[in-house]
Amino acid sequence: MNGSFVRRTGFGALISLLCVLFLASEGAAQQPVEISGTVTSMSTGQPLAGAAVSVVGSARTVGTNASGAYRARIRPGSWTLRVTLIGYAAVEQQVNVVAGQPATVDFQMQETVLEMGQLVVIGSRTARTAVETPVPIDVISAEQILESGHTEVNQILREIVPSFNASHQTISDGTDHVNPASLRGLGPDQTLVLVNGKRRHQSAIVHVNGTFGRGTVGIDLNSIPTSAIERIEVLRDGASAQYGSDAIAGVVNIVLKENTEDLIVTATVGATGGCLTTPDRADTGEPINLDWDCDGEQLQVGVNYGFPIGDRGFFNVTGQYLDRERTNRSGAEERDFFPGISGDAATDAELASRGLTRADLSMQTGQGAATVGSAFYNAVYPIGESAELYSFGGLTFRDGVATGFYRRPNQADRFVPEIFPSGFLPEINTDINDGSVSLGGRGGTWTCQSPADRTRSCSTSITLSTRRWAHPARPPSTPGRSTSARRLATSTRCA
Repeated sequence: MNGSFVRRTGFGALISLLCVLFLASEGAAQQPVEISGTVTSMSTGQPLAGAAVSVVGSARTVGTNASGAYRARIRPGSWTLRVTLIGYAAVEQQVNVVAGQPATVDFQMQETVLEMGQLVVIGSRTARTAVETPVPIDVISAEQILESGHTEVNQILREIVPSFNASHQTISDGTDHVNPASLRGLGPDQTLVLVNGKRRHQSAIVHVNGTFGRGTVGIDLNSIPTSAIERIEVLRDGASAQYGSDAIAGVVNIVLKENTEDLIVTATVGATGGCLTTPDRADTGEPINLDWDCDGEQLQVGVNYGFPIGDRGFFNVTGQYLDRERTNRSGAEERDFFPGISGDAATDAELASRGLTRADLSMQTGQGAATVGSAFYNAVYPIGESAELYSFGGLTFRDGVATGFYRRPNQADRFVPEIFPSGFLPEINTDINDGSVSLGGRGGTWTCQSPADRTRSCSTSITLSTRRWAHPARPPSTPGRSTSARRLATSTRCA
């Protein structure tokens, strides 16, 4: 028994030793082997730096240095090396790697025409968007504002900035002339508006009558003349942690012009589409007359000029005039108008007897008419080498005309039939006066008491704003309403 056990034990030890030797030799055979070489140009023989040398079928890739040399370690076996470089045709070479035998593999690359892949436009950011910032920021230049073809800030931002929406309202009281704007689908009072980095005052009108943002008080961007704007910066993300709760949707910063000794005159003329129409008539061989039938005509003229003050100061002033006609997208009323008269034939006969048509008794749906005059300024007065006083502001006067629902003759409880026997279309005349002045100082230093008792650079600004709107309704016997508000705000920022 003991001899048998010894024989079995010795045999087992021999088998174990052979396994260890086999695994050791196998491991040695799998040790990585160094492969090196250079990559040069076939036409010039010059070394090519930055070429990518990859082992096909693995994740191993190395690059060439300034001398065109590369160095890689791969396991023994048969491999394919592939070299790529922009402007050169890819090169592949088969190599057999033997354990313990370093190899040298050189490549020559032939220059080739660079072929671009398929151009994809959808989903790519435009050049005006700052893509290196943590959040998307659009910067709209004065040239883009002019090329947009629009005459008001709200409509310009609607066409250019993603997720910004603003449209003219209709039959909505004073909101016909103060467009409620939305950024990222949030309310008009959740977007912070700055002018030269300072808060812009809200309007004095509460949006009512079922319009977007009903019950909110937004900011009238259209009261700022486009001719005074150097650029518009739009932060399309929530910034309430930095600016406060009114920046939940984002921030719009309007930067006024600072140029001097440059006279800039702009003029914009336009009308709504579909002005040139062809009458629908049978082919009788008669000449076809083209009718000019359009609305919404508008004319805008702006003038901007800057006066230098010293070496660093300026006084830039802008004047702008806008005359915009109303639009009407309502069709003719198809209903009974007169008490005791029913049916289309009887109603048309009654209208004809009064010298009217159905169009005369229809309401007008579309943007209201407006005449707007604006004057803005932006000024800086240098004090010493590092400090300066600044001020900016302006006045905007808007005279608007919109309409309500038509009071038909069979609605005697809504008007006085003795005065208006055929009913009437009420007009809402809205007068909006908007003014603001901001002034302050920045730069320089003054001592601010703190635990560290250190000197800090501070900027102080004072803003006075006033706005008023009134909308007396026609006929004159109907009382009008007016609202006004004023605000004085001061702010100090130290760094």
